Amino acid sequence: MKLSESLKKNQDFQKVYKRGKSYANRYLVMYVFQNGMNKNRLGISVSKKVGNSVVRHRLTRLIRESYRLNEKMFHSGWDIVCIARASAKGKGYQEISSALLHLGKIHRILVKRDGESL
Repeated sequence: MKLSESLKKNQDFQKVYKRGKSYANRYLVMYVFQNGMNKNRLGISVSKKVGNSVVRHRLTRLIRESYRLNEKMFHSGWDIVCIARASAKGKGYQEISSALLHLGKIHRILVKRDGESL
């Protein structure tokens, strides 16, 4: 069962940027905004400053996969936009996944085992 969708429209990204809250770490910046639905929507942005298209698509795939594998740990009802920083270039799955979970913890959108926020 798929619990989330992708953010695709520019207006959706802009709403999250303007109204959402952001935190950052070494590799990622994460904006979150409550969407009023019972599912999450994930948007990923990787600038040309990070690298060529091969590098950008690899980072996009790493972020998407790390979210997919940890999807059940996130509360539902959020629009999440992840922006890759230039320092994420060349990093592996473990670093990106750790950075994503770290930001989820800071935003308090991760679920503990008993159903509360982390």
